[in-house]
Amino acid sequence: MRSGDEIKKIILDIANADIRVRAVLLNGSRANDKVWPDPLQDFDVVFIVEQLETFISDHSWTSPFGEKLIWQLPNEMTTDNDASKKSCSFPYLMLFTDGNRISNWTA
Repeated sequence: MRSGDEIKKIILDIANADIRVRAVLLNGSRANDKVWPDPLQDFDVVFIVEQLETFISDHSWTSPFGEKLIWQLPNEMTTDNDASKKSCSFPYLMLFTDGNRISNWTA
């Protein structure tokens, strides 16, 4: 399993390499140094971006996070095919083969 520092580096590398990313935020228990580490903690990340539709239409930007075991794209799990285009954010829920989890909101 990759360490928390390795995952944080990947998150920052993605943010720094893409000019559409204006900010990246870590929130949740991993952002609170008073919370005792838990093996089930995920990384709650928010990417503040320009041109959100380009992230929604091409999910390959998530590839550097690693090999996904499973992922959910809740905005695409709707009967309204245009729902994700109407939204001002897009969630990604990703579980990787090494056991790490990232809950990412792109806004």
